[in-house]
Amino acid sequence: MPPETDARRVQKTVLITGCSSGIGRAAARAFLDEGWTVYATARNPADIETLGEAGCELATLDVTDQSDIDRVVDRILDEEGAIDALINNAGYGQFGPVEDVPTAEVHEQFDVNVYGPHRLIKAVLPGMRRERDGTIVNLSSVAGRLSFPGGGVYSGSKFAIEAMSDALRNEVAEFGIDVVVVQPGPVKTSFSERAEREAGTGDADGEAADGSRTDDSGLDRSGAYEEFYEIFADTQLIGGDGPGAIEPEAVAAAIVDAASATQPPARVQPGTVARIGVLARFLPDAVLDRGYEFVRKFTS
Repeated sequence: MPPETDARRVQKTVLITGCSSGIGRAAARAFLDEGWTVYATARNPADIETLGEAGCELATLDVTDQSDIDRVVDRILDEEGAIDALINNAGYGQFGPVEDVPTAEVHEQFDVNVYGPHRLIKAVLPGMRRERDGTIVNLSSVAGRLSFPGGGVYSGSKFAIEAMSDALRNEVAEFGIDVVVVQPGPVKTSFSERAEREAGTGDADGEAADGSRTDDSGLDRSGAYEEFYEIFADTQLIGGDGPGAIEPEAVAAAIVDAASATQPPARVQPGTVARIGVLARFLPDAVLDRGYEFVRKFTS
């Protein structure tokens, strides 16, 4: 039988995905510091052993695997009686010119960044509706408001999670459930290292019969965008070491605040770059296009 879920259940419970490093790991520790019961998850349990030593409950969870999600959610409900907050943090960035990204890679990007959060939302909402309480925090990015050359697939996934969050926020408001989008700018995590691999900014490994270039990033390099790859590698467009990059703990603090607030804002932008960056969406497309052209000429 699940524990009592009345007023005697004081300690709140949070489920966090993608805790192996970066924002997810920092969020797990931040919630622990605030006295929450934390279920930290990752695809590889070895990556989160130190969080278990710190006091987190651990679970193996691949957001693309429905059976994983069902098992973890059922376990938490059995052990705690309710899930007070879901933090959809797991994700990665698939970068590269739209033409060069294979459709299979687009599908994988959306499977992790969009379908994964959707699976988890569907799994936790029945319990939250029953409790008439809960908060869902979806990790997006400035790229969820502003797309840029080479980031179309990643931004597309983040635009999607933002649109889904906007609809969901109004659908579940009557049940006492909040939905918050967190939109960081550059963060000092390993995200940029994987993104660089996905973008194939290193040397290509071979050439196909049609003249296109292939590399270990999985991109179908057509040969038409080599200038982009050079700029992408040289300017650290998505790096976490550039100006304005913030520590993952700053994002984690914003997540905890959102999950703890009685009336949280619909969107939170941790860091100055994020707060300024999201405003660019109000600029006319022609102005943005000229800006991208200026960057291309300036850095080439």
